[in-house]
Amino acid sequence: MAGYLSESDFVMVEEGFSTADLLEELTLGASQATTGEVAAFFVADLGAIVRKHFCFLKRLPRVRPFYAVKCNSSPGVLKVLAELGLGFSCANKAEMELVQHIGVPASKIIYSSPCKQIAQIKYAAKNGVRLLSFDNEMELEKVVKSHPSAKMVLCIATNDSHSLSHLSFKFGASLKSCRHLLENAKKSQVDVVGVSFHIGSDCPDPKAYSQSIADARLVFEMGAELGHRMQILDLGGGFPGVEGAKVRFEEISSVINSALDLYFPEGCGVDILAKLGRYYVTSAFTLAVSIISKKEVFLDQPGREEENGPTPKTIVYYLHDGVYGSFNSVLFDNTCPTPMLQKDGDCSCLSHSPIWLWSKETILGAAPIQQQPVGPGGRRL
Repeated sequence: MAGYLSESDFVMVEEGFSTADLLEELTLGASQATTGEVAAFFVADLGAIVRKHFCFLKRLPRVRPFYAVKCNSSPGVLKVLAELGLGFSCANKAEMELVQHIGVPASKIIYSSPCKQIAQIKYAAKNGVRLLSFDNEMELEKVVKSHPSAKMVLCIATNDSHSLSHLSFKFGASLKSCRHLLENAKKSQVDVVGVSFHIGSDCPDPKAYSQSIADARLVFEMGAELGHRMQILDLGGGFPGVEGAKVRFEEISSVINSALDLYFPEGCGVDILAKLGRYYVTSAFTLAVSIISKKEVFLDQPGREEENGPTPKTIVYYLHDGVYGSFNSVLFDNTCPTPMLQKDGDCSCLSHSPIWLWSKETILGAAPIQQQPVGPGGRRL
């Protein structure tokens, strides 16, 4: 054990005790303890995160996982993943500070944002974080001036036209511009040590990974021609975190393994990384919220005025959390949380009628903790 975890970070439960059982106790206890509104909260199943990790190692044995801190920065999550030996992908100074505060060494941190503030580049330099990403000349110039000892990873664009989020619209250098960027880096005496990409979230076509790995091979060859010591391939993220995704993780890993064998065979000296976020945490978190009001509404339908009979109605329930809070993933990720009513809830008192919302699947756990930092889709608030 690396010593990142302590007993105060989690609650051990008996075998067979589920996340649902824990929520039952917590919500019932809160209802009995107060006459006011019960605050929303999350329960995290750390056991689910551990199981996801070992599944990843089994399916992609050549890939070294890094955790994308921006997805969910709960201390319990970070400590568990650090204990498992993961590296951390940080998008800013706050995230670098957070993981270093729990004892993660700078050698296990990637400053992965392709668009960085100069002050935060200087922070990375001062605190020993040397692996940084870039995808344009301006970013390269900032690093040359503020962190000349940095090791750079060139982020390339991908074909993410079928993905839920189109990251290449914002980040990633085209293949046509890569040689120019590599030449400029060489002139500025900056080491470019690898290539990264991200195909976007919820990509229904696993072949996108294969094409991006092939593109990365071309950039590796460009870099080698110019004298760069290319030794890191970063596969990015976009891996599904729940059952029932458009493409199963097993399918994606099979495509990746085949592409790696073809373009980066074992023994080639290249360190393969991946930056995962929702893969680890989406299915591990359960949100408990309360129903605070309800009303009947008519289902207006064109032409119903001319028909006889009653107009159909439905009931709308109001929760004390919403899309600008814990449910922001409904807006950003098109998620559809699955509600589960508390078994013994007192429906006559609406403020004490909790419901649980899973990120599309029910998780049975061995070590839940109480946290409140993320949305149902694994997105940080």
